[in-house]
Amino acid sequence: MTVTTTAHVQRPPAEVRYADELARLRAADDAPTPPGWALSLRAARAFIVGDEKLGVTRKFVGDPSLIDRALVSLATSRGLLLVGDPGTAKSLLSELLAAAVSGDSTLTIQGGAATTEDQIKYSWNYALLVAEGPTERSLVPAPLLRGMAHGQVVRFEEITRCPLEVQDCLLSPLSDRVLAVPELPGDGGMVFAKEGFNIIATANTRDRGVNDMSSALKRRFNFETVFPIADFDTELSLVEAEAGTLLRRSGVTTPPRRDVLEVLVTAFRELRAGRTARGDEMERLSSVMSTAEAVSVAHAVGLRGWFLRGDAGTAADLVSCLAGTAAKDSPEDLAKLRRYLEQHTSWRNGPQWRELRDARRELPGG
Repeated sequence: MTVTTTAHVQRPPAEVRYADELARLRAADDAPTPPGWALSLRAARAFIVGDEKLGVTRKFVGDPSLIDRALVSLATSRGLLLVGDPGTAKSLLSELLAAAVSGDSTLTIQGGAATTEDQIKYSWNYALLVAEGPTERSLVPAPLLRGMAHGQVVRFEEITRCPLEVQDCLLSPLSDRVLAVPELPGDGGMVFAKEGFNIIATANTRDRGVNDMSSALKRRFNFETVFPIADFDTELSLVEAEAGTLLRRSGVTTPPRRDVLEVLVTAFRELRAGRTARGDEMERLSSVMSTAEAVSVAHAVGLRGWFLRGDAGTAADLVSCLAGTAAKDSPEDLAKLRRYLEQHTSWRNGPQWRELRDARRELPGG
């Protein structure tokens, strides 16, 4: 079912959330447009990095040149592979690119150990298959076939989590731009990609080596690395904006406290880097302390404060919400978090930092 409204939908696709902006960009778009694209490269770039004159918001915080290279890659015969640490907004960027290029970001394959070729290419309606044999009516297209047939971008999330032989089913679609359906007779047995088709894949650098890509498949992709946000103020503003949006959708009318978010973002950056702001070396957590995870924790703090006490959440709430983040990958991370709160926050002033230190006893095992 196609999503056409944001009402009662937890997370509408980008083309629905930003439908007005896309419409304005299309109306003002007078630049050359690649065949099969909904927008020109200039307009697609403006959709992602923002355009104040047209009232288009900035949606991805990162190097604008990365957006330029990604769009150029999609206009070529190579696919685009976005790699980087977890939580660096690779999936968001993939979604925004697909929405800008094709006007549809929902042709998505979620990679995993259980992903099969049927989920990528096509399957069959077995009742019709038994009754009629292999026909176009009994064929059930998956995202890859639909993207090729309609000339749209296909998103392949976490491609390296798929078995190698499943990944390699992309070789022919990427190189020859054709997908064979050998069960269908005649011309229906070959699906040729229409203009506008391409593939955007994502892969976490922490997953490399789990199911590494074959050399043949790597040659058919342009690789782009998405890095964590380097600037503190930029990351803080992003966490504040995203957490505020999530809280409003959750029925919370009080915005998150900026002083609490400053503590949160500072702690995440230091635990991620293994170094405090004044240069003290410390233990890094093996858990992912990404910007996306910080947004999730900020959302949880706001929910905890609002629904339990009727306030915006405090720095003490951070400890309870951080515990679930720190315990994901290794039990040792809880001990590292406790040592951080005991040893590396004592020199910081402010009531929010005192609240954070005092609440460290609420950590499991404390």
